[in-house]
Amino acid sequence: MDHVSTIEATKAVVTLDVALPGIIWGWMITLNMWAKSIGTGVILVGAYLLMKHKKEDMPNLRWLMPLISFIALNVFLLFTLVDLHQPLRMVNIFLYPHWTSAITVGAWMASLFTLLITIMALIGFFDEFKDVRKHCILAKTMRKISGFYEGIFPFVVLLALPVTMYTAIIMAESSARELWAAPAEVIQMLFAAFMVGSASLILIAGKWSKEAKKDLAVVLMLSVLFSFLMYMGEYFFSFKAAEVEATLAYIHSGGSYNLQFWTAMVLGYIIPFFIAFGSLREYNQILMKFAALTTLIGLYLAKSTWLEIPQMIPLS
Repeated sequence: MDHVSTIEATKAVVTLDVALPGIIWGWMITLNMWAKSIGTGVILVGAYLLMKHKKEDMPNLRWLMPLISFIALNVFLLFTLVDLHQPLRMVNIFLYPHWTSAITVGAWMASLFTLLITIMALIGFFDEFKDVRKHCILAKTMRKISGFYEGIFPFVVLLALPVTMYTAIIMAESSARELWAAPAEVIQMLFAAFMVGSASLILIAGKWSKEAKKDLAVVLMLSVLFSFLMYMGEYFFSFKAAEVEATLAYIHSGGSYNLQFWTAMVLGYIIPFFIAFGSLREYNQILMKFAALTTLIGLYLAKSTWLEIPQMIPLS
């Protein structure tokens, strides 16, 4: 926060930098990252399933996958703009781009990703509902570019990886926030995409083959396991960095974020792991949908905790 005063004798403007009180990156940024994980995760997990199984085994995947991604990405972009103090200045990222900035590169990639997802969603929708296509003004166009879906899909998958991870670079650039270390955050964001990507697809997988459903259970089980192990590693073995220790004090020993953190671990990681592990032998659709919902809730709480607690430490 800048405190500005004017010296009348010289008309000089004196600016004094003072600490910003409280949490600046709050629920909007948490929602931003959570939605981005869903938008990219369904593409990454969906690509894995389409590579391994026939599309007939997953009848609604080709249109619901890009539709879910489209909705989630627009939530991500909307709250990115809402959080800006001057959202109209966002256009300067495209008019006067600075390619050394992670924000600029990320904005361009996310915008291109969203454009391609929109095309895929339209193609998938009109392919799925051919009766609707007959009466639509876009019918001829959709028929002509129907094969375009498979053509752009590899590029969408390729873009999904940096789009889901670039926020970790922005967080790592924040000075004196050692908990947001780039390598760990990059991997956590990738795991988060696979977690909620598989969870989102589990919710729509009612008529899918058992083999495809079990593959979703495997992806969910492994992603929550490795993400949980990373959180536990940072939770228990962070004693080499004094700033990280001070940050995690808000979780350790009944700190103010203790309940939220462990609720996130139980809902988002422990419960889904055991349900998914049990479903490898005999897939239980009701339990897996419950696990998918707890994963979505738990990841939001975990993201919120990990985003907010470093901001509680005074920087001076």
